[in-house]
Amino acid sequence: MNLSKAARIIKLVILDVDGVLTNGTIGYGLGSDDEIKFFNVKDGCGVQMLRRAGLKVAIITGRHSKANRKRAEELGFDFIKENCNPKLPAFLELLDELSISAEECLYIGDDLIDWAVMKRCGISVAVADADIELRRHADFCTDRKGGEGAVREVAEWLLKEQGKWKEALAFYEF
Repeated sequence: MNLSKAARIIKLVILDVDGVLTNGTIGYGLGSDDEIKFFNVKDGCGVQMLRRAGLKVAIITGRHSKANRKRAEELGFDFIKENCNPKLPAFLELLDELSISAEECLYIGDDLIDWAVMKRCGISVAVADADIELRRHADFCTDRKGGEGAVREVAEWLLKEQGKWKEALAFYEF
């Protein structure tokens, strides 16, 4: 199946966090053990566009973090699965919960831990600064780096492929 055809059946977009929704940097300080992370607002807008278009959006991450949960709550993610190492069991649970097939999923990752899920999805996406092996094997590679608008880039591409881009723009009165 070609990429355009595969895009038309996507119902669920799954994201890694560190290196995809962020640039992969994790900070600690100010007398707290809580992580400090920075998220790109354009990626957040992309997530909201996907959700308004009727797609489900989920996080599968290897880490457990208040920052992850806060961002997921702010953006209205449908699912967040943390402490997933390996990630495949969480992915299979998600498929079962939603009663959808792996071919109906698009996964955006940046590192080797993501590959077991990516290779099973209808579309696998590696961010521009992903591990070389991931970029070599992914169906699609973004021009933008993780945490720098890669998720937004994928959201726009997917909505255009699904014929939902004009509707997405209409929300902003274009």
